[in-house]
Amino acid sequence: MDQQEIFTRFSPDRTNLLAILHAIQDSHPQNYLTEESLKAVAGHLRVNLSWVYGVAGYYSMFSLEPRGRYIIRVCNSPVCSMMGSSGIIEELDSMLGIKAGETTPDGLFTVEEVECLGICDVAPAMMVNRKVYGNLTRKSLESLLDELRKEQNGQK
Repeated sequence: MDQQEIFTRFSPDRTNLLAILHAIQDSHPQNYLTEESLKAVAGHLRVNLSWVYGVAGYYSMFSLEPRGRYIIRVCNSPVCSMMGSSGIIEELDSMLGIKAGETTPDGLFTVEEVECLGICDVAPAMMVNRKVYGNLTRKSLESLLDELRKEQNGQK
């Protein structure tokens, strides 16, 4: 869906800002908000560009930098940390060859650490794009990454 289609779905009401930003970011192949798109949002809502930038910069779910097709957000809350989330980050570093905050050279995966996903009952947990995974182990991480690679290659 392109920007104009997104704008037709949402009236130019400031209360639609978060939904519009999510839709635009989700529609970008590199999962981020470009300067051009932020300017277009400000124009659509008839608000200052600085306000749109402020909101986009405040929420960790938005990015102003290009990212991978799959955004892997690993929870590092106290509960997830106690249950092994630092080990999950280390496993992902090893499996993907990148550190948290980086994107794989093929543009497929970006790993991010987040403060809390709110699913402590299945710690350690992570989110891939908008889907949640819990009770993570090395084996479950390997399976998931293989599944995502196959999906990307149209083998699913």
